[in-house]
Amino acid sequence: MPIDTNKQPIVVRKVFKSGGHHGGAWKIAFADFATAMMAFFMLLWILGATTKEQKAAISQYFQNPSAFEGVSTAPSQALGEGTGSKPSIIDFEGAIDMAPEASRPTAEQIDELAQTQDQARLESLRKVLEDALKQSATLAPYKEQLLIDIVSEGLRIQIVDEENRPMFDSGDTQLKHYTSAILRELGTMINQVPNRISLTGHTDARPLARAGFSNWELSTERANAARRALVAGGMREDKIGRVVGFADTVPFDKADINNPINRRISIIVMNQKTDAAIHEETTTANQLLDQN
Repeated sequence: MPIDTNKQPIVVRKVFKSGGHHGGAWKIAFADFATAMMAFFMLLWILGATTKEQKAAISQYFQNPSAFEGVSTAPSQALGEGTGSKPSIIDFEGAIDMAPEASRPTAEQIDELAQTQDQARLESLRKVLEDALKQSATLAPYKEQLLIDIVSEGLRIQIVDEENRPMFDSGDTQLKHYTSAILRELGTMINQVPNRISLTGHTDARPLARAGFSNWELSTERANAARRALVAGGMREDKIGRVVGFADTVPFDKADINNPINRRISIIVMNQKTDAAIHEETTTANQLLDQN
């Protein structure tokens, strides 16, 4: 059968479009890599400040840790005095302390380095969240209701009410379906950092009609509802450091205590300093309860 040369070949083009944000786990991983590099260079700095004998003592500790407790199970040759006929006792902390005073990092310097690394991790998470607000199909429609900033306690994420788009029905503790979706996605991203979180619920100043149920109970139960949604989104439950309700005592808009924006859920990804303070506060409270 002859081929018709007048017919043009048909070319089918398929265009694949991807939706939603591309995730930001790589940014968190990069921050952790930078942290590891800082720790590595700090180690090199410490090693440069120690003598040959001190380095040998440290090396022997890692080869034979039992010597640190007292009696070695292997002969020591780190200091040139081990013969195998007597135990080797290594004062590991003493070896570090023997480093020149001017070359050793102070406790303040070590603490400052830890805070710097912690701050870098939270800044990376902030960038991930801000990118998600632009690209995520779940978060982008509600970007005006999601407020993200760095505060003294850590990275703060606030979900606020709008007049025509509240997180909860009036006086209710059941999350709206879109609020639940927002919290689930936030839970996935927050889980990328090791920091624990603090959850607080807030209301406006309007009193509730329910007897025996005030804005204190309402704000606390709403904070707990947010906690459950975050965990359902994949956030580890042991990352919860505190869940409290503040009722209308900390308004976002102090000039108008009935402004819908005062009804909000605040999530703080805590820095190490805040987490340590909360842990100490909780420990003290538990000790007082035990005494009573």
